[in-house]
Amino acid sequence: MMEEEEFELAEDLEAILHLTPEVQLAIEQVFPSQDPLDRADFNAVEYINTLFPTEQSLANIDDVVNKIRLKIRRLDDNIRTVVRGQTNVGQDGRQALEEAQIAIQQLFGKIKDIKDKAEKSEQMVKEITRDIKQLDHAKRHLTTSITTLNHLHMLAGGVDSLEAMTRKRQYGEVANLLQGVVNVLEHFHKYMGITQIRQLSERVKAAQSELGTQILADFEESFPSQGSKRQGGPSNVLRDACLVANVLDPRIKQEIIKKFIRQHLSEYLVLFQENQDVAWLDKIDRRYAWIKRQLVDYEEKYGRMFPEEWSMTERIAVEFCHITRVELAKVMRTRAKEIEVKLLLFAIQRTTNFEGLLAKRFTGCTLTDIPGKKRPESPLESTNPFLDDDAGEDVGADKDEDLAKPRKPKAPDNPFHGIVSKCFEPHLYVYIESQDKNLGELIDRFVADFRAQGPPKAGTEEGGAVLPSCADLFVYYKKCMVQCSQLSTGEPMIALTTIFQKFLREYAWKILSGNLPKSSSNSGGLTISSLLKEKDGPEAAKFTMDELCLICSILSTAEYCLATTQQLEEKLKEKVDKVLVERINLTGEMDTFSTVISNSIQLIVQDIDAACDPALTAMSKMPWQSVEHVGDQSPYVTSIIMHIKQNVPIIRENLASTRKYFTQFCIKFTNSFIPKFINHLFRCKPISMVGAEQLLLDTHSLKTVLLDLPSIGSQVLRKAPASYTKIVVKGMTRAEMILKVVMAPHEPPVVFVDNYIKLLADGNPETFQKILDMKGLKRSEQSSMLELFRQRLPTPPSGADSGPSLFSAPTPEQESSRIRKLEKLIKKRL
Repeated sequence: MMEEEEFELAEDLEAILHLTPEVQLAIEQVFPSQDPLDRADFNAVEYINTLFPTEQSLANIDDVVNKIRLKIRRLDDNIRTVVRGQTNVGQDGRQALEEAQIAIQQLFGKIKDIKDKAEKSEQMVKEITRDIKQLDHAKRHLTTSITTLNHLHMLAGGVDSLEAMTRKRQYGEVANLLQGVVNVLEHFHKYMGITQIRQLSERVKAAQSELGTQILADFEESFPSQGSKRQGGPSNVLRDACLVANVLDPRIKQEIIKKFIRQHLSEYLVLFQENQDVAWLDKIDRRYAWIKRQLVDYEEKYGRMFPEEWSMTERIAVEFCHITRVELAKVMRTRAKEIEVKLLLFAIQRTTNFEGLLAKRFTGCTLTDIPGKKRPESPLESTNPFLDDDAGEDVGADKDEDLAKPRKPKAPDNPFHGIVSKCFEPHLYVYIESQDKNLGELIDRFVADFRAQGPPKAGTEEGGAVLPSCADLFVYYKKCMVQCSQLSTGEPMIALTTIFQKFLREYAWKILSGNLPKSSSNSGGLTISSLLKEKDGPEAAKFTMDELCLICSILSTAEYCLATTQQLEEKLKEKVDKVLVERINLTGEMDTFSTVISNSIQLIVQDIDAACDPALTAMSKMPWQSVEHVGDQSPYVTSIIMHIKQNVPIIRENLASTRKYFTQFCIKFTNSFIPKFINHLFRCKPISMVGAEQLLLDTHSLKTVLLDLPSIGSQVLRKAPASYTKIVVKGMTRAEMILKVVMAPHEPPVVFVDNYIKLLADGNPETFQKILDMKGLKRSEQSSMLELFRQRLPTPPSGADSGPSLFSAPTPEQESSRIRKLEKLIKKRL
């Protein structure tokens, strides 16, 4: 019973002492301990086993028990001390709380006393400063009243004086007085409700209106309208009247300016009427000479009459430009059929020169404030580097060429650009048509020169070089582009771009594609079908060295045209207005030159490839079953290698300036030759073991030559591009694997089929059938092998290509001793 009671007591105690994980973690952080008795998961049995791991350790059980009892007594003493120490804690805490509350009450009392004293101090300060504030307000009001009365006195006296001076036309005094009256009147806007102030304001407005009418009448009297003789002229009265007009309504000033300029340019409208001979473009210089004389005359006679800030000289010049633009547009519409290119360019040149002269003389400040007139758009700033050397391009040219081109590039910050020359834009079609005709003649001359001079010769500097006509074409394009951009950056540039596109295509067709050589045989030309057709005889259509050089030259020219056309497109976009940039697109022309490049490469590939056909045909007709021993490389391999060594260095030399296209040629030739070689390999049947070894040796020789193809015959050895090497290794390894499969014994069939799948990884039964034909198996044997092949063929996973990698290398165990012996022989030869 005692034991049961003790057990229940232990369970109750354990339940009472069970702490939550959070409390246990907090205890461990506050009182870290390594004693096993302090662990939350303390196990008495494990602890005892730790103390007495063996029976022999029970000998010191009494010492252990004594230590534990001593520890228990110490814990009891500590607990007793702590409990006794906490007896008076509650009473001490309450006492400390009461003391804190008393201290807070005392602090609140002190704060209240300070606040009361601050309020009393503020009230005392207000009482002290109340009288001072009253005095300040009184002073401010008095000052305002005195100032207002002074202004009112000045306004009343000024209005009276203004009315009297107006009647006497004393404009000099009125100019200063009127400005002062207007300034004073601004102070009385908030007093307009007072009758007397409102009456003074109305009198000022009436005086201003009377002054405006009177000044206009004075100017009309001094400068009468067209048809009457000039009676007055510049005077001090009119000069002072202009000063008054500056203070009046701006419409008065604009009316004075408008009437004076109209009267000053009335003679111009009469002299250069539409029906006069001097109105035509060939005498356009006389218009600009006339305005220059008029401006000099104005400066001498009227320069001091108008204020300097009116910029009357510039206003006269600007109005002259607007009138001239309208008159020139009118006369050109009437006589449009008489406009020729040289005449048009002459007029444009003189006009742009005049606009440049205006930009040097004037600032353009009046272009924005003339009623009904808009400041012409400033041309877009160009970053075209061709403009930098335009000034020195035509040194020594004849007079006609000089007229065909403006002397200076258009300044991008000229505010007067287009103020007159805009009228020529509708007629620039004449210039565009002229360039169309000139470019057509240029292309025809290129064709005739090419036929007369003949294609570039092999071994000369011209062999494989860019055709000179190409550079001539783009130099002319540059000249036209710069010239047209100086005439207009709008629709004419788009029209010129269309002309450029047309003749870029014509150059590609007539000069480049049209001169690609044909086959040297009488078959009517070298075509893809004829090159793909097998040549049974030794004679195959082949280009001469000169023809190969011509193809390379055309390829280099097309590459130059492609790059330059792209630059031309960028420059045209820089020249044209921003809203028209999207309409500049030479992608079609660049594609045309890319097609020429591709066709040229294809022609070279077909020529080199077709010359290999007789050798491959000879390979397929050799009796490989009767070969008795493995010797040196076969004659057909020597023929192919000699052909490659003779032609590829010439092609590389002629394509030295376009290295990337020589690499393309190598890649395309390899992609064409290797499948053809494998095709002819399948035709070699039946093949004996020794014949297969000889073919493997020949294949390795061709592989070595193809890997060295980019640098074959070159004194500078360069590593072939990785992409090209990958293609050669991939294709020729397949040919080697085919021969290794042929050399492998077909017994047992299962091993042969598995070896084929591992080496070739080709799931096509037709390829397997060709391998069996090369081995010379009978049809009955082939049927069973094909059935076994279909059964052993692994099923490809969903969404993946069938079979393992195409070029899985065979392990040594899969190869026969004869294959290893052949590899050693090849290594020894290399």
